[in-house]
Amino acid sequence: MKVPYLKKKSEIKSCHNVQWEDNYSWIHQKNILEVLQDKTKLDPEVKRYLDEENLYAEHHLKDTKNLQKKLFDEIKGRIKLDDESLPYKDHTYEYWTKTTATGNYSIKLRKKIDSNDIEEIWNGDEEKKKLKTEYFGVGDLEISNDDKYLGYSLDTKGSEYYTIFIRDIKSKKIITKEITETSGGITFSLDDKYIFYSKLDENHRARKIYRHTIGNLNKEDELIFEEKTEAFTVALSISSDEKYYFINTSDHNTSEQYYFGIDEKKPVPKLIMSREKGILYSVNSWDGKFYNHTNKNAEDFKIDLSDSLVNQNWKTFISPKDEVLIGGLTFLNNWIIRSETSNALDKLFIRNIFTNVEEELIFPDEKIYVPGVSLTQRDRNTDNIYLGYSSPKTPSRVYLYNLSSKSKKLVKEQEIPSGHKTDDYIVERIEFRSHDGRLVPLTITRHKKTKINGSANLLLYGYGSYGNSMSPSFSSTRLSLIDRDIIWATAHIRGGMEKGMKWWKEGKLTNKKNTFEDYIYAAKYLINNNYTSSGKIIGMGGSAGGLLMGAVVNQAPKLFLGIIMAVPFVDSLTTNLDHSLPLTVGEFDEFGNAKDNKEHFDYIYSYAPYNNIKKMDYPHMLITTSLSDNRVLFDEPAKFAAKLREYKTDNNLLLLKTEMNAGHGGKSGRDGAIEEIAIDYAFALKISKKI
Repeated sequence: MKVPYLKKKSEIKSCHNVQWEDNYSWIHQKNILEVLQDKTKLDPEVKRYLDEENLYAEHHLKDTKNLQKKLFDEIKGRIKLDDESLPYKDHTYEYWTKTTATGNYSIKLRKKIDSNDIEEIWNGDEEKKKLKTEYFGVGDLEISNDDKYLGYSLDTKGSEYYTIFIRDIKSKKIITKEITETSGGITFSLDDKYIFYSKLDENHRARKIYRHTIGNLNKEDELIFEEKTEAFTVALSISSDEKYYFINTSDHNTSEQYYFGIDEKKPVPKLIMSREKGILYSVNSWDGKFYNHTNKNAEDFKIDLSDSLVNQNWKTFISPKDEVLIGGLTFLNNWIIRSETSNALDKLFIRNIFTNVEEELIFPDEKIYVPGVSLTQRDRNTDNIYLGYSSPKTPSRVYLYNLSSKSKKLVKEQEIPSGHKTDDYIVERIEFRSHDGRLVPLTITRHKKTKINGSANLLLYGYGSYGNSMSPSFSSTRLSLIDRDIIWATAHIRGGMEKGMKWWKEGKLTNKKNTFEDYIYAAKYLINNNYTSSGKIIGMGGSAGGLLMGAVVNQAPKLFLGIIMAVPFVDSLTTNLDHSLPLTVGEFDEFGNAKDNKEHFDYIYSYAPYNNIKKMDYPHMLITTSLSDNRVLFDEPAKFAAKLREYKTDNNLLLLKTEMNAGHGGKSGRDGAIEEIAIDYAFALKISKKI
């Protein structure tokens, strides 16, 4: 089949007296925010190219069609399709969700406490059918405090422009319709007269919070708060004791918080503490006290305590620890639950409010696992919580745990209908030294039959941005590769917060290359220790993890058999220079400001994947993107693929697949998500010669 061709249109760009050629820049749509909401506005020539690439990818994956179907059935076969969540007791009702074998979306159910009459209040599949839309994204589902109203937000394009609706549950009538261009979140006032929501500006940034009177069709909504700084976005929440509304405004690096009382008829948000660059804080209230989760004078966070927000007298409640990330607090009448993360492992602690005695909650036999906690009811006068965990080889288990008696009862276990033997798998946690001597955690999962002699293929997953940590949790989908003798390894590289804030700082701005080096050294460690061999590794990452893939494949292509990158941030210099794009200005503290800072420009230019493509052999590559993605625009991977075709000197596969009805998260619905995983895995097995 003819190789797709994107024509070149000569363009010389310049910044800080540096010039470079960008002959594919023309495909960027000047009206991109309109295109995100209406694909008919896409340049026909660009659409032709994307269609050609899709046909080319389909042609070269044709021999995997049966395998894709097998993988799809296999992955779906590990999911209990008819399933229900654990109930949550609100005021007078218990609420839970269920899924069905025939549906792709969840159903929300309720029944009055001590009653057996079950009521269906939301059916995602039925709602999608009503709208006759291919993409169906649910932003939020909220129930009013009096249990009368259902608030929900929908995105039917994948562009993350959510429209809010309020429905009377009994009559099923829409009483507030089409509050458009919101971020999707819905907060009911405690008296159920209002909802609060954030509105997106012309650059797709949530910078205004409005109060809407339920049932008011005139849409004369009241502006409660407006953030003036472009890089900051806003969100509203209710305090744990339900006495205050808190407005948080922040970028990735700095935050500021305001509050007003639940009963304020004319809300006037009051500042808690003025923003300081690099200082994050989040205040909550409980039992007449205020708790502040902050990194001020505590790099890896601490919890401070004050009796008042008017006359603040902050004292340390939970002290900071070096390279241990102190998490937030969950309150019950008699208990405070909190988390810590160190070395890519989470821990839970419980404190008795009256005795002030704290102890760690430990319950699985495994060393590598992810614990979790959730409330059983809205009324916090209880000793019961849901306590769960999973590991790379153990499906999720949830216990009803009594904090007072320390008794636990297994109430839900993730069922694998097709069968699963935990003992068939081996999980290892090791640390390797990176280029500068820093010890980097690495989680390895393999089948017990897989030989450690260098013969196995290995998938190396990485992310390393925004302080997001990669937890070693269970994934039933990965078993489709692991069972076929492909080792799965997750590199907990810098740029995340697996070792606290310092770990993040060492992988951002002008330290960003540490992220790439950590990943490359992870690959080298796995080769040197016979888990795999050079040219047998498949790299995988999405979004900012796609930036990682693009950077390392330019830097060390011979290590890899193939690369799978989803919605990849690969034209990072161009995006950073365009301050009108949704995410750019909010990410200056993550990647830098190339337009206004020469040092940042030079640094980003030196690693930006698109700008550093070379004339050399590249491994097999599968690049996936979505037309309506507002976070990483489709033109980034499209330009990257076109330039690779121009420069690469090998005959390896280079496939670009664009979903024409999806956003940053890919296809909507359960089956859609499984289909995309099946394609990725089929590609991995094809290049590994395991078809």
